[in-house]
Amino acid sequence: MGQIVIRNNVKITGVESGPTVILAHGFGCDQTMWRFILPQLEKHFRVVLFDYVGSGQSLLTDYSVDKYSSLEGYAEDILDIIDELQLEDVTLVGHSVSAMIGSIAFMAKPDLIKRIVMVCPSPCFLNIPPDYQGGFQRGDLKELIGLMDRNYIGWAEYLAPLVMGGSQSPALIGELSGSFCSTDPVVAKTFANATFFSDYRHLLPKISCPVLMLQSSSDALADVSIGKYMAQQLPQSELAIIDAEGHCLHMTNPETISPIVVSFIQQDCNE
Repeated sequence: MGQIVIRNNVKITGVESGPTVILAHGFGCDQTMWRFILPQLEKHFRVVLFDYVGSGQSLLTDYSVDKYSSLEGYAEDILDIIDELQLEDVTLVGHSVSAMIGSIAFMAKPDLIKRIVMVCPSPCFLNIPPDYQGGFQRGDLKELIGLMDRNYIGWAEYLAPLVMGGSQSPALIGELSGSFCSTDPVVAKTFANATFFSDYRHLLPKISCPVLMLQSSSDALADVSIGKYMAQQLPQSELAIIDAEGHCLHMTNPETISPIVVSFIQQDCNE
């Protein structure tokens, strides 16, 4: 077993000879949160799951604040896995910030990453006047990061229902809060800064592969207007707005998005 497989807790499941799908989790999460859509994906594809270094069951000893202070560091994890497993014709499914991490990885290996599925994406969470509303003022995000230092558990308990959606089940909200709390605070703060203060809008016109975006109709972190903005900027994009609340469609609405994802991948693979 290769060092990268161990480092990133890589798991491979599904149809061995099928098209390859890599599932990239979001901030404060790990690969287990894909479990709701995994059964459908496993029927059709070879599915690669992993944890970013610092998340889930990855090797924390390999964590570097310097490397993972920008999204490029997380993209390196994806690129390392592609190299280690010698993957080709990859579909990258990225939740939230991993939509942009996957886009960075695509820019490095456009010959290997052939399509991207973005679950609740945003290229920039900041409001940048006069022409872009990412949803948050810089000062508000700084206050949120500051709360991590003052009251880490309180920060997790505040953020979890905001991300998952207040109307979702207490079990799912509790799971996300627990995932936040179980993440090393240094790792979480570094990832949070990289996530919430980055701006990758400039990449969108360069993402030349087919892109499927799955957006919630009510998402406190990424408004529908962001999905529409991204659809205008991406050369080959398809936007599906799901009647749902929250930023985690793969957990809250798996029965709705699974067939959309499967159809998108199969259709593009057959063309």
